[in-house]
Amino acid sequence: MKTRLLLPVMAVVCAVVTFGCKKESTGQAGDVIKIGEFASLTGKEAAFGQSSHKGTLLAIAELNVAGGVLDKKIQLVYEDNRSTPGESATVVQKLISRDRVVAILGEVASGRSLEAAPICQKNKIPQVSPSSTNPQVTEMGDYIFRVCFTDPFQGKLLADFAKRTLKAQQVAILTDVAAPSGVGLTRYFKEPFLAGGGTVVMDKSFSSGDKDFKPQLTAIKAVNPQAIFAPCYYTEAGLIAVQARQLGVSAPLFGGDGWEAPELIQIGGSALEGTYYSTHYSAEDQSPLVQSFVKKFKARFSGETPDAMAALGYDSAAVLVDAINRAGSTEGPKIRDALATTKDFIGVTGNTTMDPNRNASKPAVIITVKEGRFKYVETIKP
Repeated sequence: MKTRLLLPVMAVVCAVVTFGCKKESTGQAGDVIKIGEFASLTGKEAAFGQSSHKGTLLAIAELNVAGGVLDKKIQLVYEDNRSTPGESATVVQKLISRDRVVAILGEVASGRSLEAAPICQKNKIPQVSPSSTNPQVTEMGDYIFRVCFTDPFQGKLLADFAKRTLKAQQVAILTDVAAPSGVGLTRYFKEPFLAGGGTVVMDKSFSSGDKDFKPQLTAIKAVNPQAIFAPCYYTEAGLIAVQARQLGVSAPLFGGDGWEAPELIQIGGSALEGTYYSTHYSAEDQSPLVQSFVKKFKARFSGETPDAMAALGYDSAAVLVDAINRAGSTEGPKIRDALATTKDFIGVTGNTTMDPNRNASKPAVIITVKEGRFKYVETIKP
């Protein structure tokens, strides 16, 4: 389809995009169709929201150059939840009741998607998360979708990776218990790891925003694990790596897609050398589609290499607009039905087919940090 060609896009700005059009209850205002987006554009997880938002902007610009959808241009109306608990529900309610959007894109973090999902479900407004992996997200209702893999898949592949590649049968776990993604990924890692004969020699926790991990790491050091699994976001992952090495902990550290951000290396520096994490795509993938995306993204965003959140932001917008086009309507129930029948949609992060639970079965990649750079290791298919 024309809508899948990549085209340049304007630089990102952190404000609501408006065109001064009259608002209508159908989400159509003059010659535009409104799509809402909520993201962490500022605050502690701003790297997630900014990357995803840039990918979304790139997709919307491309789609509009290709003619928009249903003979109308697409207007992206976006809100910043500031990485703040509770704020996602507020801004999504605003997008629905004030801006009259026909669908919602977001969020990256599972916890913030879970805040918004009941509101979208109640109002029959489809919500498409680019990268929330916690299974509970789509369990919130039949209007809630995602274009990424889920934690049961991610947890198992990490359990297998620990044994196969790290040769680790004895693992310590350090979980962010304030993040649904961290709690979920720990669960879905432990189950297959233990079932396969592995041992969790220490299970410690912390809360998002903590900065001192030395008490937990000191306890972990005492049991001498063969590897340390840290399901958390990039800020805490970087600090954990630094403090672990300061304490003389030499065991390899690994985590999930919450580590994915350029800021990880900025925070952790050389302490991250030899660490690993799972994510949704690699910019090193040499497929023409991925390399075209990388080239266009770099051209528009000052040479920045798009990470997985950017790629998933791009794919989520493309999948949603494809569904609107197939629905032939901006009515929520019709868009929902079209999203549910998405099959083999070709995207940067792989083909998207929605299963009966509105989840996408997608491959994962393993990334390592080598000489201060992210390096692709392998692709793991479902």
